[in-house]
Amino acid sequence: MSKATHYRDARIFSAGAACGFLAGAFVVAVILWQFGGAVGLRTGASGESADTVADTTHRQPGNPEAPPPSSRPNERPASTMGRERAATAARDVEAPAVPSAETTEVLRSRHLEIPVEGVSRDQLTRQFTDRRGESREHEALDILAPRNTPVRAVESGRVAKLFLSKAGGITVYQFDPTERYCYYYAHLERYADGLKEGDMLTRGQVLGYVGTSGNAPKTTPHLHFAVFRLNDDKHWWEGTPLDPYEILH
Repeated sequence: MSKATHYRDARIFSAGAACGFLAGAFVVAVILWQFGGAVGLRTGASGESADTVADTTHRQPGNPEAPPPSSRPNERPASTMGRERAATAARDVEAPAVPSAETTEVLRSRHLEIPVEGVSRDQLTRQFTDRRGESREHEALDILAPRNTPVRAVESGRVAKLFLSKAGGITVYQFDPTERYCYYYAHLERYADGLKEGDMLTRGQVLGYVGTSGNAPKTTPHLHFAVFRLNDDKHWWEGTPLDPYEILH
């Protein structure tokens, strides 16, 4: 065999070996791709992605002030997320949504007093779903009146809490006679003389005076009035908001 023929055969063998290697690598890559895709499809079909778990466990039901979902949900161990998800599902089963229309009708049938002296039912307006900020509904009724206009208890019941807050200012939380509902009076100028926690108010009794305490505009005295259906633990700061307009109008 001549030297030229030897070099030519060597080049042909090298090229053939390279082609064979590339073809084998291609086949292996295709097999791995198909296997990985099948795994991915099975994972997606289960609906158990980390983002889904984080979204369903981070924000608690019925809590509008809960923080937004974490931008790095995978930092939590999967076992922890699984337990939280199961606990959330259990709460959803044990605490069904309150039938607000039925509950509102219960209070409407009591013909509650208008909480601000001199204001008629016809002067009230719908405000429950009005926006306050970018992500919060009003869930209350603002009743405008001159400063120091008497604020009266809408019905009899116990003073559950006298509270001073940055948002509501001088406030009163009053339970109804059954202690299933809570009435919230906010932005008061001051309390009625001698008012204290635990007092039993009578229907129409003065509990405070219209003002602008808290985050109320200083040139717009008004009463911020809200109604809640209490939870079983009867925390004065928690409950399901009801539309005061539907109850009072």
